[in-house]
Amino acid sequence: MKEQRIGILGGTFDPIHYGHLVAAEAAREKFSLERVIFVPTGIPPHKETGTVTDFWHRYLMVVLAVLGNPYFEVSRLEYERRGVTYTIDTMRQLRQLYGTEAELFFITGVDTILGVFSWLQAEELFSLCKFIVALRPGYDMQVVKEVLGKHYETVVEPLEMPQIGISSSGIRRRVLEGKSIKYLVPEAVEQYITQQEIYYPRKAAGGSLQCGEGIRD
Repeated sequence: MKEQRIGILGGTFDPIHYGHLVAAEAAREKFSLERVIFVPTGIPPHKETGTVTDFWHRYLMVVLAVLGNPYFEVSRLEYERRGVTYTIDTMRQLRQLYGTEAELFFITGVDTILGVFSWLQAEELFSLCKFIVALRPGYDMQVVKEVLGKHYETVVEPLEMPQIGISSSGIRRRVLEGKSIKYLVPEAVEQYITQQEIYYPRKAAGGSLQCGEGIRD
């Protein structure tokens, strides 16, 4: 059986934006990934209750964002598992799903990987997958590897990619302030945010559903 090479991009995606998509495509191309699976978080452990937009809004925005790319797909795995979602549980589940033959690559940013020591059961996590780390100016990948190497034996692959200064929190703030988010998110996502009035100022009782007003990534 041919070994599968699968990328995993997890995140709150509140909302998904072009920075996420560029990172996923750059990783797919450089590491010859057969697919990249986007995994929106269910209840993330690092977020305060009530500050994250309803899962179904975030999930549908990701679905809209990846339409047209045959290498991208979206998973409801963390939502269906219920409860607080941890990366270790997700990777265990994916490893079980795809078997030991598959090569799993967890796509993340350099800031995130340097905070991995605080993650639940991080040592086991490193045994389940390799890490693709999107770099940004000011970070030496060799230093990153040395920091991680003091704690875990793992494979960490650097990913050079265009620097795109977009954040989910910045997008939410712009919507709240009535500013344009065109060209920050795919057009279908922009339209969904407008139609569903996500991130808009909360209306009076009886108005539209408002799910995500926390200004956080």
